[in-house]
Amino acid sequence: MAGVAATQDVVLVADRELDDTVDVWKCLDAATGKPRWTVRYLAPGSLDYGNSARTTPLIEGDRVFLVGAHGHVTCVHLETGKQLWQRNMRTAFGVTEPMAWGFCGSPLLVDGKLILNPGGPAASVVALEPATGKTIWQTPGRPASYGSLIAGKLGGKLQIMGHDKTTLGGWDPATGKRLWTLDSVSADDFNVPTPLIDNGRLIVTTESDGACIYGFTDDGLIIPQPLARFADHKPDTQSAVVVGSRLFGVSHDLYCLDLAKSLQLVYEAQEEAFVDHVSLIASPDKVLISTGSAELMLIDARADEFKIISRQPVLEGESGLLSHPALVGKRLFLRGSREIVCVDLAEDAQ
Repeated sequence: MAGVAATQDVVLVADRELDDTVDVWKCLDAATGKPRWTVRYLAPGSLDYGNSARTTPLIEGDRVFLVGAHGHVTCVHLETGKQLWQRNMRTAFGVTEPMAWGFCGSPLLVDGKLILNPGGPAASVVALEPATGKTIWQTPGRPASYGSLIAGKLGGKLQIMGHDKTTLGGWDPATGKRLWTLDSVSADDFNVPTPLIDNGRLIVTTESDGACIYGFTDDGLIIPQPLARFADHKPDTQSAVVVGSRLFGVSHDLYCLDLAKSLQLVYEAQEEAFVDHVSLIASPDKVLISTGSAELMLIDARADEFKIISRQPVLEGESGLLSHPALVGKRLFLRGSREIVCVDLAEDAQ
Protein backbone atom coordinates (compact mmCIF):
# COMPACT_ATOMS: atom_id res chain seq x y z
CA MET A 1 0.00 0.00 0.00
CA ALA A 2 2.98 2.35 0.41
CA GLY A 3 3.26 5.12 -2.13
CA VAL A 4 6.04 4.98 -4.71
CA ALA A 5 8.91 7.50 -4.51
CA ALA A 6 11.09 8.21 -7.52
CA THR A 7 13.72 10.45 -9.07
CA GLN A 8 15.12 10.55 -12.60
CA ASP A 9 17.49 7.74 -11.56
CA VAL A 10 15.81 5.51 -8.97
CA VAL A 11 12.43 4.15 -7.85
CA LEU A 12 11.65 3.14 -4.25
CA VAL A 13 8.94 0.61 -3.48
CA ALA A 14 7.84 -1.32 -0.36
CA ASP A 15 7.29 -5.06 -0.01
CA ARG A 16 7.03 -7.87 2.60
CA GLU A 17 8.85 -11.21 2.84
CA LEU A 18 9.44 -14.32 5.01
CA ASP A 19 5.86 -15.26 5.80
CA ASP A 20 4.87 -11.60 6.17
CA THR A 21 7.27 -10.92 9.06
CA VAL A 22 9.88 -8.73 7.35
CA ASP A 23 9.62 -5.22 5.91
CA VAL A 24 11.38 -4.89 2.57
CA TRP A 25 12.27 -1.71 0.71
CA LYS A 26 13.58 -2.01 -2.84
CA CYS A 27 15.50 0.53 -4.88
CA LEU A 28 15.14 0.00 -8.61
CA ASP A 29 16.84 1.61 -11.58
CA ALA A 30 14.32 4.09 -13.01
CA ALA A 31 15.28 3.38 -16.62
CA THR A 32 15.35 -0.44 -16.52
CA GLY A 33 13.58 -1.58 -13.34
CA LYS A 34 16.62 -3.62 -12.34
CA PRO A 35 17.30 -3.86 -8.57
CA ARG A 36 19.98 -1.59 -7.11
CA TRP A 37 19.65 -2.47 -3.42
CA THR A 38 17.27 -3.97 -0.89
CA VAL A 39 16.74 -3.16 2.80
CA ARG A 40 15.21 -5.78 5.09
CA TYR A 41 14.40 -5.79 8.81
CA LEU A 42 12.23 -7.91 11.08
CA ALA A 43 8.78 -6.36 11.61
CA PRO A 44 6.30 -9.00 12.83
CA GLY A 45 2.70 -8.23 13.70
CA SER A 46 -0.86 -8.42 12.48
CA LEU A 47 -2.80 -5.46 11.07
CA ASP A 48 -6.06 -5.03 9.23
CA TYR A 49 -5.47 -4.92 5.46
CA GLY A 50 -2.08 -6.61 5.76
CA ASN A 51 1.27 -5.65 7.23
CA SER A 52 2.94 -3.88 4.32
CA ALA A 53 4.09 -0.28 4.73
CA ARG A 54 1.48 2.44 4.12
CA THR A 55 3.77 5.46 3.76
CA THR A 56 5.68 7.04 0.89
CA PRO A 57 9.51 7.08 1.21
CA LEU A 58 11.04 10.53 1.56
CA ILE A 59 14.14 11.30 -0.51
CA GLU A 60 16.33 14.18 0.63
CA GLY A 61 19.78 14.64 -0.89
CA ASP A 62 21.71 11.39 -0.43
CA ARG A 63 19.35 10.05 2.24
CA VAL A 64 16.05 8.16 2.17
CA PHE A 65 13.62 7.97 5.09
CA LEU A 66 11.39 4.89 5.32
CA VAL A 67 8.45 4.30 7.69
CA GLY A 68 6.97 0.84 8.14
CA ALA A 69 3.45 -0.02 9.27
CA HIS A 70 4.72 -1.38 12.61
CA GLY A 71 6.53 1.84 13.46
CA HIS A 72 10.09 1.33 12.21
CA VAL A 73 11.70 4.55 10.97
CA THR A 74 14.82 3.85 8.93
CA CYS A 75 17.29 6.20 7.27
CA VAL A 76 19.42 4.72 4.50
CA HIS A 77 21.95 6.01 1.99
CA LEU A 78 20.27 6.60 -1.36
CA GLU A 79 23.14 5.28 -3.46
CA THR A 80 23.93 2.10 -1.53
CA GLY A 81 20.99 1.34 0.76
CA LYS A 82 23.33 1.28 3.76
CA GLN A 83 21.38 1.81 6.99
CA LEU A 84 22.40 5.04 8.72
CA TRP A 85 20.00 4.74 11.67
CA GLN A 86 16.73 3.18 12.75
CA ARG A 87 14.19 3.80 15.51
CA ASN A 88 10.85 2.22 16.33
CA MET A 89 8.18 4.83 17.06
CA ARG A 90 6.09 2.50 19.20
CA THR A 91 8.90 1.69 21.66
CA ALA A 92 10.85 4.96 21.43
CA PHE A 93 7.84 7.20 22.10
CA GLY A 94 5.64 5.07 24.33
CA VAL A 95 2.83 4.43 21.85
CA THR A 96 0.20 2.34 23.60
CA GLU A 97 -2.79 3.02 21.33
CA PRO A 98 -3.73 -0.05 19.27
CA MET A 99 -3.62 1.02 15.61
CA ALA A 100 -5.66 -1.38 13.51
CA TRP A 101 -4.15 -0.04 10.27
CA GLY A 102 -0.66 0.62 11.64
CA PHE A 103 1.44 3.75 11.17
CA CYS A 104 0.24 5.55 8.04
CA GLY A 105 1.69 9.07 8.21
CA SER A 106 4.47 9.68 5.67
CA PRO A 107 7.67 11.37 6.95
CA LEU A 108 7.95 15.14 6.47
CA LEU A 109 10.95 17.51 6.39
CA VAL A 110 10.45 21.01 7.77
CA ASP A 111 13.25 23.50 8.49
CA GLY A 112 15.85 20.75 8.58
CA LYS A 113 13.80 18.55 10.93
CA LEU A 114 12.28 15.14 10.24
CA ILE A 115 8.66 15.32 11.44
CA LEU A 116 6.73 12.20 12.44
CA ASN A 117 3.42 11.59 14.21
CA PRO A 118 3.88 8.56 16.51
CA GLY A 119 0.79 9.34 18.60
CA GLY A 120 2.33 8.65 21.99
CA PRO A 121 0.81 10.42 25.04
CA ALA A 122 4.05 12.36 25.54
CA ALA A 123 5.02 12.33 21.87
CA SER A 124 2.02 12.87 19.64
CA VAL A 125 4.25 14.69 17.11
CA VAL A 126 8.06 14.57 17.14
CA ALA A 127 11.01 16.15 15.33
CA LEU A 128 14.20 14.16 14.74
CA GLU A 129 17.65 15.08 13.47
CA PRO A 130 17.67 13.74 9.90
CA ALA A 131 21.34 12.74 10.06
CA THR A 132 21.21 10.82 13.35
CA GLY A 133 17.58 10.13 14.28
CA LYS A 134 18.03 11.83 17.66
CA THR A 135 14.99 13.58 19.11
CA ILE A 136 14.97 17.38 18.78
CA TRP A 137 11.55 17.86 20.39
CA GLN A 138 8.42 15.93 21.18
CA THR A 139 5.03 17.30 22.06
CA PRO A 140 2.28 15.60 24.09
CA GLY A 141 -1.13 14.98 22.61
CA ARG A 142 -3.56 12.49 21.18
CA PRO A 143 -3.04 9.20 19.31
CA ALA A 144 -2.18 9.41 15.63
CA SER A 145 -4.66 9.48 12.78
CA TYR A 146 -4.21 7.45 9.62
CA GLY A 147 -3.23 10.48 7.52
CA SER A 148 -0.10 12.50 6.79
CA LEU A 149 1.00 15.90 8.06
CA ILE A 150 1.84 18.85 5.82
CA ALA A 151 3.70 22.13 6.39
CA GLY A 152 3.31 25.65 5.08
CA LYS A 153 2.86 29.29 5.99
CA LEU A 154 -0.66 30.28 7.02
CA GLY A 155 -1.53 33.54 8.72
CA GLY A 156 2.10 34.54 8.20
CA LYS A 157 3.38 31.66 10.37
CA LEU A 158 5.17 28.52 9.22
CA GLN A 159 3.43 25.55 10.81
CA ILE A 160 2.90 21.81 10.65
CA MET A 161 -0.73 20.85 10.07
CA GLY A 162 -2.85 17.75 10.01
CA HIS A 163 -4.99 15.39 12.02
CA ASP A 164 -4.44 13.38 15.14
CA LYS A 165 -7.03 10.75 16.02
CA THR A 166 -9.86 13.18 16.83
CA THR A 167 -8.75 16.74 15.97
CA LEU A 168 -7.19 18.94 13.33
CA GLY A 169 -4.18 20.88 14.56
CA GLY A 170 -1.23 23.12 13.90
CA TRP A 171 2.24 22.85 15.48
CA ASP A 172 5.27 25.14 15.61
CA PRO A 173 8.11 23.37 13.73
CA ALA A 174 10.74 25.11 15.85
CA THR A 175 9.47 23.95 19.24
CA GLY A 176 6.64 21.47 18.69
CA LYS A 177 4.22 23.70 20.58
CA ARG A 178 0.62 23.14 19.54
CA LEU A 179 -0.68 26.38 18.07
CA TRP A 180 -4.37 25.58 17.62
CA THR A 181 -6.91 22.76 17.77
CA LEU A 182 -10.13 22.16 15.87
CA ASP A 183 -12.34 19.30 17.01
CA SER A 184 -13.53 16.84 14.37
CA VAL A 185 -17.24 16.64 13.66
CA SER A 186 -17.11 12.91 14.37
CA ALA A 187 -14.70 11.12 16.69
CA ASP A 188 -15.14 8.04 14.49
CA ASP A 189 -13.46 9.55 11.42
CA PHE A 190 -10.22 7.86 10.36
CA ASN A 191 -8.83 11.17 9.00
CA VAL A 192 -6.94 9.67 6.07
CA PRO A 193 -7.09 12.37 3.32
CA THR A 194 -4.21 14.87 3.29
CA PRO A 195 -5.12 18.57 3.78
CA LEU A 196 -4.13 21.14 1.15
CA ILE A 197 -2.88 24.73 1.28
CA ASP A 198 -4.26 27.09 -1.35
CA ASN A 199 -3.84 30.88 -1.46
CA GLY A 200 -3.28 31.24 2.27
CA ARG A 201 -6.18 28.96 3.19
CA LEU A 202 -6.39 25.37 4.40
CA ILE A 203 -8.57 22.88 2.51
CA VAL A 204 -9.68 19.88 4.55
CA THR A 205 -11.76 16.91 3.35
CA THR A 206 -13.16 14.39 5.85
CA GLU A 207 -15.69 11.57 6.04
CA SER A 208 -18.17 13.50 8.20
CA ASP A 209 -17.69 17.19 7.47
CA GLY A 210 -17.19 17.09 3.72
CA ALA A 211 -14.89 19.61 2.02
CA CYS A 212 -14.11 22.79 3.99
CA ILE A 213 -11.97 25.89 3.45
CA TYR A 214 -10.48 27.50 6.56
CA GLY A 215 -8.98 30.94 6.99
CA PHE A 216 -6.36 32.08 9.49
CA THR A 217 -5.75 35.09 11.70
CA ASP A 218 -2.67 37.25 11.27
CA ASP A 219 -0.93 35.38 14.10
CA GLY A 220 -1.38 31.97 12.46
CA LEU A 221 -4.46 30.69 14.29
CA ILE A 222 -7.23 28.89 12.45
CA ILE A 223 -10.67 30.56 12.28
CA PRO A 224 -12.99 27.77 13.49
CA GLN A 225 -15.93 28.66 11.26
CA PRO A 226 -15.11 27.51 7.71
CA LEU A 227 -15.13 30.08 4.93
CA ALA A 228 -16.91 27.57 2.71
CA ARG A 229 -18.20 24.01 2.91
CA PHE A 230 -19.43 21.39 0.46
CA ALA A 231 -21.09 18.64 2.46
CA ASP A 232 -21.52 15.98 -0.22
CA HIS A 233 -17.82 15.27 -0.83
CA LYS A 234 -16.94 12.92 2.05
CA PRO A 235 -13.89 10.83 1.16
CA ASP A 236 -12.78 7.82 3.19
CA THR A 237 -9.23 7.59 1.87
CA GLN A 238 -8.88 9.71 -1.27
CA SER A 239 -6.94 12.97 -1.08
CA ALA A 240 -8.14 15.88 -3.21
CA VAL A 241 -6.04 18.02 -5.57
CA VAL A 242 -6.20 21.65 -6.69
CA VAL A 243 -5.95 22.78 -10.31
CA GLY A 244 -6.14 26.53 -10.74
CA SER A 245 -9.26 27.63 -8.88
CA ARG A 246 -10.82 24.16 -8.80
CA LEU A 247 -10.80 21.36 -6.26
CA PHE A 248 -11.06 17.80 -7.55
CA GLY A 249 -11.94 15.00 -5.15
CA VAL A 250 -13.44 11.52 -5.28
CA SER A 251 -15.88 9.94 -2.84
CA HIS A 252 -18.07 7.47 -4.77
CA ASP A 253 -18.35 10.20 -7.42
CA LEU A 254 -15.84 12.70 -8.79
CA TYR A 255 -16.55 16.24 -7.61
CA CYS A 256 -15.24 19.36 -9.30
CA LEU A 257 -15.70 22.36 -6.98
CA ASP A 258 -15.04 26.06 -7.59
CA LEU A 259 -12.66 27.44 -4.95
CA ALA A 260 -13.34 31.00 -6.06
CA LYS A 261 -17.09 30.57 -5.52
CA SER A 262 -17.23 29.06 -2.02
CA LEU A 263 -16.90 25.46 -3.23
CA GLN A 264 -19.80 25.75 -5.63
CA LEU A 265 -20.33 22.51 -7.56
CA VAL A 266 -19.07 22.73 -11.15
CA TYR A 267 -20.02 19.13 -11.90
CA GLU A 268 -20.36 15.67 -10.39
CA ALA A 269 -19.30 12.62 -12.42
CA GLN A 270 -20.15 8.99 -11.89
CA GLU A 271 -17.86 6.11 -12.87
CA GLU A 272 -17.78 2.58 -11.49
CA ALA A 273 -14.08 3.04 -10.69
CA PHE A 274 -14.83 5.98 -8.38
CA VAL A 275 -16.63 3.77 -5.86
CA ASP A 276 -13.29 2.33 -4.73
CA HIS A 277 -9.99 4.01 -3.85
CA VAL A 278 -8.35 6.19 -6.50
CA SER A 279 -5.26 8.41 -6.57
CA LEU A 280 -5.18 11.85 -8.18
CA ILE A 281 -2.23 13.75 -9.66
CA ALA A 282 -2.73 17.34 -10.81
CA SER A 283 -1.03 19.32 -13.56
CA PRO A 284 -1.80 22.94 -14.51
CA ASP A 285 -4.68 21.85 -16.76
CA LYS A 286 -5.34 18.13 -16.28
CA VAL A 287 -5.97 15.52 -13.58
CA LEU A 288 -4.53 12.03 -13.88
CA ILE A 289 -6.57 9.38 -12.05
CA SER A 290 -5.27 5.90 -11.25
CA THR A 291 -8.00 3.49 -10.19
CA GLY A 292 -8.14 0.36 -8.07
CA SER A 293 -8.14 -1.76 -11.22
CA ALA A 294 -5.00 0.02 -12.50
CA GLU A 295 -6.76 2.02 -15.18
CA LEU A 296 -5.33 5.44 -15.97
CA MET A 297 -7.86 8.15 -16.73
CA LEU A 298 -6.81 11.64 -17.87
CA ILE A 299 -9.43 14.38 -17.57
CA ASP A 300 -9.55 18.01 -18.69
CA ALA A 301 -9.44 20.17 -15.56
CA ARG A 302 -10.55 23.29 -17.46
CA ALA A 303 -13.79 21.84 -18.85
CA ASP A 304 -17.09 22.71 -17.19
CA GLU A 305 -18.24 19.11 -17.55
CA PHE A 306 -16.60 15.74 -17.02
CA LYS A 307 -14.34 15.36 -20.05
CA ILE A 308 -12.11 12.32 -20.41
CA ILE A 309 -9.12 12.99 -22.65
CA SER A 310 -7.92 9.39 -22.59
CA ARG A 311 -8.15 6.21 -20.55
CA GLN A 312 -6.04 3.07 -20.59
CA PRO A 313 -5.74 -0.11 -18.51
CA VAL A 314 -2.19 -0.77 -17.30
CA LEU A 315 -2.03 -3.91 -15.12
CA GLU A 316 -4.15 -6.80 -16.38
CA GLY A 317 -6.29 -8.45 -13.72
CA GLU A 318 -5.49 -5.88 -11.02
CA SER A 319 -8.31 -5.26 -8.54
CA GLY A 320 -6.70 -3.82 -5.42
CA LEU A 321 -4.32 -1.03 -6.36
CA LEU A 322 -3.97 1.24 -3.32
CA SER A 323 -0.42 2.58 -3.70
CA HIS A 324 -0.09 6.20 -4.81
CA PRO A 325 1.95 6.35 -8.06
CA ALA A 326 4.98 8.58 -8.66
CA LEU A 327 5.33 10.88 -11.66
CA VAL A 328 8.79 12.01 -12.81
CA GLY A 329 8.80 13.94 -16.06
CA LYS A 330 6.74 11.83 -18.46
CA ARG A 331 7.28 8.57 -16.58
CA LEU A 332 4.61 7.23 -14.25
CA PHE A 333 5.62 4.48 -11.80
CA LEU A 334 2.61 2.40 -10.78
CA ARG A 335 2.79 -0.28 -8.08
CA GLY A 336 0.13 -2.98 -8.24
CA SER A 337 -0.54 -5.97 -6.01
CA ARG A 338 2.19 -8.08 -7.62
CA GLU A 339 4.41 -5.82 -9.69
CA ILE A 340 5.54 -2.30 -10.44
CA VAL A 341 5.49 -0.85 -13.94
CA CYS A 342 6.82 2.26 -15.64
CA VAL A 343 4.42 3.91 -18.09
CA ASP A 344 5.56 6.49 -20.65
CA LEU A 345 2.99 9.32 -20.73
CA ALA A 346 4.62 11.24 -23.59
CA GLU A 347 2.20 12.08 -26.38
CA ASP A 348 4.31 10.22 -28.98
CA ALA A 349 4.77 7.12 -26.79
CA GLN A 350 3.69 3.85 -28.36
